[in-house]
Amino acid sequence: MKKGLKKTRNIGIIAHIDAGKTTVSERMLYYTGKIHKMGEVHDGDTAMDWMAQEQERGITITSAVTNFFWRDHEIHLIDTPGHVDFTIEVERSLRVLDGAVVVFCGVGGVEPQSETVWHQADKYRVPRIAFINKMDRIGADFIHVVSMMRERFNTPPIALQLPIGSESAFQGVIDLMRQKALVWSKDGLGNEYEVAEIPDGLKERASSYRERLLEAAAEADDALMETYLETGDLPEDKIVWGLRKRTLALEIVPVLCGSALKNKGIQPLMDAIVDFLPSPLDIPPVSGIDPATGEETTRPPDIKAPFSALVFKVMMDQGRKLCFVRIYSGETRVGGEVYNLNLRKREKVSRILEIHANHRKRIEVAKAGDIVGMIGLKKSSTGNTLCDASQPILLEPIDSYTPVISVAIETVSNQEAERVQEVLSQIMEEDPTFQVRTDEETGQVVISGMGELHLNVVTTRLLEEYGLKVHVGQPQVVYRETIAKPMEATGTFDHEIAGAHGFAEVTLLMEPAERGTGNRYVEGEGCDVMPQEYREAIRDGVMDALSFGPLTGSPIVDVAVTLKDVKWEENDHTVSSLRIATATAIREGTQKAGIVMLEPIMELDILVPEEFVGDVISDINSRKGEVHSLTSKGKVTNIQTRVPLKQLFGYSTTLRSLTQGRGNFSMHYFRHDQTT
Repeated sequence: MKKGLKKTRNIGIIAHIDAGKTTVSERMLYYTGKIHKMGEVHDGDTAMDWMAQEQERGITITSAVTNFFWRDHEIHLIDTPGHVDFTIEVERSLRVLDGAVVVFCGVGGVEPQSETVWHQADKYRVPRIAFINKMDRIGADFIHVVSMMRERFNTPPIALQLPIGSESAFQGVIDLMRQKALVWSKDGLGNEYEVAEIPDGLKERASSYRERLLEAAAEADDALMETYLETGDLPEDKIVWGLRKRTLALEIVPVLCGSALKNKGIQPLMDAIVDFLPSPLDIPPVSGIDPATGEETTRPPDIKAPFSALVFKVMMDQGRKLCFVRIYSGETRVGGEVYNLNLRKREKVSRILEIHANHRKRIEVAKAGDIVGMIGLKKSSTGNTLCDASQPILLEPIDSYTPVISVAIETVSNQEAERVQEVLSQIMEEDPTFQVRTDEETGQVVISGMGELHLNVVTTRLLEEYGLKVHVGQPQVVYRETIAKPMEATGTFDHEIAGAHGFAEVTLLMEPAERGTGNRYVEGEGCDVMPQEYREAIRDGVMDALSFGPLTGSPIVDVAVTLKDVKWEENDHTVSSLRIATATAIREGTQKAGIVMLEPIMELDILVPEEFVGDVISDINSRKGEVHSLTSKGKVTNIQTRVPLKQLFGYSTTLRSLTQGRGNFSMHYFRHDQTT
């Protein structure tokens, strides 16, 4: 049964790979009655990892959406991947979520991808709570992980719990707010736990941490602080109120702990979701641009407000396009129309679906605060705004990422080639970080993505899921081109077009821009007097010409282009003449300025036992890498470095060999840059 907005939570679970996100999600579904048997990641039978490749590999590849009820609240949950190759799934989930649970490994603590997803949540100002998982593992250290969070992140962690026992002796937690011990049986499914007194040996530590908790809550309000200073304590409801207020303001992060695999600590985590994470009413009204005025406007989370929603994910479901949609205001019904503002098209909603992983349940209406699936939006894609055509609002789009690695694929027949192109187009629509092009010289289809695993998943889907026979080449890095120095160039078009004379002359100044800033186009003084369609023709001509570089056909990036002068002959072909002249100016300018090749640089976080640090650094140097920091973590050292991607193929095997199998690493894209 649907609850009101006040009792709705839209949350995501985010973390480094293998921190236990999916296991946490699985326990939540079991304890709330959504599923009746707990699956395990290692057995490949969890509800949320439903794709065949997720079950085979034991990792989450695509975000899975579900909902359940806890303490009379409706919780919409998105379980996101932890591997860096699939970080777009985290990005587009956080774009539409109101709150998040960040899962940390009790042994590994704040790992590289932990920091990445944390900063993604910072970007969208998503309030969060933290769950330190795997407290039953050898080497688990709750206090150390909390300390790492305090060092690495701007928002201070506030412990709501302390563990009882450690490693194999972990049996429960101390609830610092209620000053009680919560103890689960050693074996069992964790449905119930015993509420007991705090063990004598932990009372002093619990008292110290409770004082910090009370201070954090009291700082939410002058009256609360006054009560705390007078009495030295606060009522439980006031503690919850104070911590909630500060969590929603991004001033603190409440921290809990447990062991999802051993069925300990999940119920208090769900209590914390209800108590501390926001409802749609607790977050600011969604903001966007009024297309008529270009000014910022907002929509309140109210079903009576004009309809507004964002398509944050697209997937093909049995041959039909399924759009995942977050509704911010208003409501829509089956059979109704929505307006896609990006495409300026009306689309009919033929079905609305409540999503539970790969299971669907039809519903008739979707309202503000809901996360649902919609069928019938044939043209809509990731990042598109859906709204009321009479009161439009353009919502902030979803950031994507630059592919860094490519492979060529070949088919065995022309008939197979058509089917491959069709399937690849579907995958590209589902995944904004996946790109497809045809090499003009070889005729090969080249697919590009975020890493070796990303492309391996795609090619495996072609072979196994779609039954296509393709040959896959060796991975190749995705290069970019840029200019070496400033250059002014003039492009002229002076020809007959369909029996009429076409003339245009465009002068451009091209200058190198800072690495990673992309391309920028501006008009010089006096150029704004041109008709709008002519200005757009020149702008489009610039961007089109920069999409294909002269050396390798790779896009030209990090270039600032200024329109200095323009001349034209007025007739029906002026727009075409201006575009061609602009493209000519870009070609001549890039040739005169000199082209520089840029290659993808990756940031690596490497964890190795201290005795192998020298060998690992020596290997990094041989790969033209730069070591930026060395941080000791007990008997292991964290090496942070940047290395060209082309030097990293097969690196996991090398690292295992150098460290006797005891080293591990993660990497993510930094930027394209020139290397020596």
